[in-house]
Amino acid sequence: MKLFKSAAITAVMVLITTALMVPTQAQAHGVSMFPGSRTFLCWQDGLRDNGQIIPYNPACAAAVQQSGTTPLYNWFAVLRSDGAGRTSGFIPDGQICSGGTGGPYDFSAYNAVRSDWPLTHLTAGRTIQMRHSNWAKHPGSFNYYITKNGWNPNAPLKWSDLEPFGSVTNPPDTGPAGALNYYYWNATLPSGKTGRHIIFTHWIRSDSNENFYSCSDVVFDGGNGEVTGVGPGGSQSPDPTITPTTQPGACTATWKATDTGWAGHFQGEVTVRNTGSSALNGWSVKWTYSGGQGFEGAPWNGVLTGQPPNVTVTNASYNGQVAPNGTTTFGFNATGSVPNPPPTLTCTSP
Repeated sequence: MKLFKSAAITAVMVLITTALMVPTQAQAHGVSMFPGSRTFLCWQDGLRDNGQIIPYNPACAAAVQQSGTTPLYNWFAVLRSDGAGRTSGFIPDGQICSGGTGGPYDFSAYNAVRSDWPLTHLTAGRTIQMRHSNWAKHPGSFNYYITKNGWNPNAPLKWSDLEPFGSVTNPPDTGPAGALNYYYWNATLPSGKTGRHIIFTHWIRSDSNENFYSCSDVVFDGGNGEVTGVGPGGSQSPDPTITPTTQPGACTATWKATDTGWAGHFQGEVTVRNTGSSALNGWSVKWTYSGGQGFEGAPWNGVLTGQPPNVTVTNASYNGQVAPNGTTTFGFNATGSVPNPPPTLTCTSP
């Protein structure tokens, strides 16, 4: 009973923590996930396995030093409840990335003029799939802009620096709100772009005056959507000649025993991390027991598809999609002694 009680307490604490982190002023949220906005990529950069946000990227670290971690726990809430589709004359120049200063959280640090924000590497003229968080789902239009050729990246972003290159209304999405699901649509990037630019996305709700704002730092260097400047191994240089080392669809899994206080039984937890440059769309973790260990009941947050000694656990219906550098966990009650040494885990994604 001790193990099941521990799992129940853990689940309750996760729910309480999540509830405390969810903003209450507005119920609709979302920023660009690809190309990743500053708040989304800084959240990915700093999020640790224990839930803390401690950035690796220097631009993200400076933003946290200025305004704390609350904006990153609410990375999806760069909004104005009184936006009503307005742009120039409503949000001042130099405050475009934060949506001004009238939102529920202080995102002003994300207006900083810096060359070391996380970067998405793109190719001019290519068609990409744009992705925008549907943290809360509402009808509306997405207008997207890009900085003009010759804009000054060493000065605050102005409305006159931006030119539109597309719009979409009520695009499809990948799943329910409140997770890492997203709206998606194809967009053709402007030709003739080289070097660093900013893509600005403006989500205009059609059922209220609430609007959302995203600044995504990109570099046109022949890239295929690779992201640099995120995580402990991310390059911090804005040099567009960097060759990214991450691959799409890559993942790792780490194993630990979380409760060993009951003889002949233990509780385990596995953390799945997306080490690639695009979202995982499902994952599978395998390992082999050599000491006769088994499962006591079904895992939580995972599906047991291969029985011991050759164990396979795949994602549940709600946690198969993991953003780049993001993590998810599953746990289980087990019979037998804690493996020593721990088993070697293999993580794969379709």
